[in-house]
Amino acid sequence: MQTYLKLNDGTEIPQFGLGVYQVPEGEMTYNAVLDALKMGVRHIDTAHAYQNERSVGRAVRASGVPRKEIWITSKLWPSEYSEGKTEKAIEKMLARLDTDYIDLLLLHQQFGDYIGAWKDMQKAVRAGKVRSIGISNFESERLEEICEFAEIKPSVLQVECHPYYPQNELKKRIAKYGTVIESWYPIGHGDKGLISEPLFTRLAEKYRKSNVQIILRWHIQEGNIVFPKTTNIQHMRDNFDIFDFELTAEEMAEIKKLDYHKRFYNMTLEQQEASLGSWQPAD
Repeated sequence: MQTYLKLNDGTEIPQFGLGVYQVPEGEMTYNAVLDALKMGVRHIDTAHAYQNERSVGRAVRASGVPRKEIWITSKLWPSEYSEGKTEKAIEKMLARLDTDYIDLLLLHQQFGDYIGAWKDMQKAVRAGKVRSIGISNFESERLEEICEFAEIKPSVLQVECHPYYPQNELKKRIAKYGTVIESWYPIGHGDKGLISEPLFTRLAEKYRKSNVQIILRWHIQEGNIVFPKTTNIQHMRDNFDIFDFELTAEEMAEIKKLDYHKRFYNMTLEQQEASLGSWQPAD
C-alpha cells in the first residue's frame, strides 16, 4: 500500500510518484500519467521547464480520481523569479495544469531572484493556491540563505540521491527546518554498476524482487520521496510493486556501506548557472 510522509507544514505527501522529466507534451505524457493514476500512483512530478504540464492536467481530469487524492508537484524556472513576476507565473501554471491549486511548488534552480520568488510563493500558500512549497537543486550556501529567510520553511528539497550518494550530510543540514529529501536519479540515472551491485542481487533473490525494486524500497525506508520516470506500463507496475516487503535493519545497514560519495551529475555551480543561459520555457 502506498505510504505517505507528513511534511513540516502538516500536509501528507504520497512517498512514491511518477516523474515526467523529458517525456514529451502530448499523448506520451497523458498516457503515462493516466496509466500511473489507474494503478494507484497518487503523486505526479512535473515542471514548467518540462513543457508537459497541460498533458499532466488533462490526464488528472480524465482519470476519474478525485482531485484531492492526487498530489501534483511542479516547479518554477529562474526566469519566473521575483516579486510580482512569480505571482503571475503561478497563475499561468494553474491555468496550464487546469487546477485550482498546486500541491507542491518548487524553485527549480538556485539562481536568480529566489528570495523574491519565495515571497510570492508564501503569498500563494496563504491564498490557498499552493499547499506546500519547497526547493530543488539548492546545495550551496544558498540553501541556508533561503531557509533562514523563509517564514514558511521549505517542506522538501529535491536533489540527486541514491545508494552511491545518499545525501547524509545534506540531510543533517536540513533537519532543523523539518525539510525532507525528494530524489531525482533514484537509481543513479540507470547506472548499471549501481543496479547490478551484488548486494542488491542477493536481496532481490531473497525477496523475489528486481534489483531496481530493492533500491526503490531502500528509498522508502530511508524516508526519501521518489518518482522514477517511465512511460512503460510494465516498468511502472514493477516500480510501484515495493510495498509488500520490508528490508531488515541489518540489510539497510549493509546498503549504507555503499555510500561512495559518487554523483552522476557533476557540474559546478558556475557551470550550472552558465548552462541556463537565457533559455526560458514557453507559456
